[in-house]
Amino acid sequence: MIQPKWKPLLFSGVMAALALPAAAQELKPDQAKALVSAKQGTIVELPGFLTEKIPNIDYHKVPMAGPQHVISDDPEYIRVPEAIALQEAVTPGAVRLYVYNVNGVKEPVKIDRRITAVIKNTGTGVMHLRMLRYSSQKPSTNYYLCGKQGLADFFASKPSDVIRSIKPGEVVAIDDKFEKAIVKYDELVHGFYEFVIDQPGEISVIQTDINTSGPKAYARIKTVLPSKSQSGAGRGVFGVSNYCIVNKAVYDTKEGTKEIIVADGDLDPWVTGKSAISEGIAELAGNYGVMYNIELKWKSTDGKGLALVTWNSRSGNSQWCGGMANTMVVSGGKFKEGIIQLPSDRLVTKAAPEAILVQVFKPAANGEEQTIKMTYSPPGASCLPTPLVFIPVDIR
Repeated sequence: MIQPKWKPLLFSGVMAALALPAAAQELKPDQAKALVSAKQGTIVELPGFLTEKIPNIDYHKVPMAGPQHVISDDPEYIRVPEAIALQEAVTPGAVRLYVYNVNGVKEPVKIDRRITAVIKNTGTGVMHLRMLRYSSQKPSTNYYLCGKQGLADFFASKPSDVIRSIKPGEVVAIDDKFEKAIVKYDELVHGFYEFVIDQPGEISVIQTDINTSGPKAYARIKTVLPSKSQSGAGRGVFGVSNYCIVNKAVYDTKEGTKEIIVADGDLDPWVTGKSAISEGIAELAGNYGVMYNIELKWKSTDGKGLALVTWNSRSGNSQWCGGMANTMVVSGGKFKEGIIQLPSDRLVTKAAPEAILVQVFKPAANGEEQTIKMTYSPPGASCLPTPLVFIPVDIR
């Protein structure tokens, strides 16, 4: 999802041997001052501080009830002029659909295409479809921007009052913007949706010519693309769409800097599912589209507050990991609660010593326990994981 030809990287014995030294116990005074005085979402340089050896905060990970999670990102690059990249059956209820596909046609020449998602009513009654969340980006070669803005739009969207009626056997486009968009070579189509249906259906993601609608292309296309394991996160219907993350023990600022790591394929394994057009168990490498509702219980027995930062921890591991762009929802602290693009002052963060300030939390006057809430989803086009680092700071 995902920079070209890149998959999230896992720790191995070699990686462990090459790991950087453990993080410093405390920030230098000038670093701490710069951090607590920075604007939310901006980059602050912390030389010598950020490493992949920061101690982890142990947590419980609980799968929560959520929609059917359908993702189209294998093959990521659609190399033939006209084909079906994903085709999956869905049942009545809520559906989360993530479309992440690129026009990869370059032989014999590069040509403009349409990439669109359609749904067919496979039931016996009229299907009613209502959009709950909607995020649709203009086709672009700026994959970082698509992933970052796509999450921001998804988090900010509200349920629609429009209810679409689809007759039995009828095929309609899920996103009218996709139907109108012209996708040039190497441009990404990025759509992120959540909707409800009351009849069984079949979702297809199709690449076709710019003069043919998705429903018409669906009627004539017979070619279903095989998997391309060297690129793309996966495709199919996956068994988990939402997680609740709660730390096992209350974190005290006196413990020093610690972090929460999710979506790394190790501490937090990839979710699995099934693909109607691929054999065996499907794996979603990156857990893209999965929502992590994180609750960190903390207290301060030393009077310090907490600065929450993130950074591009895998920048040196691949040519495709040179940038990271993200969007989260975070509870209130020094800055008000809400959606924050990371970074907010530029498109991406590159590597240490760059840290992005997400929020600063004040200690309770009497040292009582507090809860920090975050909504995180792995950002498309960026290397994973994106650590959530909690740094004790003096904010008096």
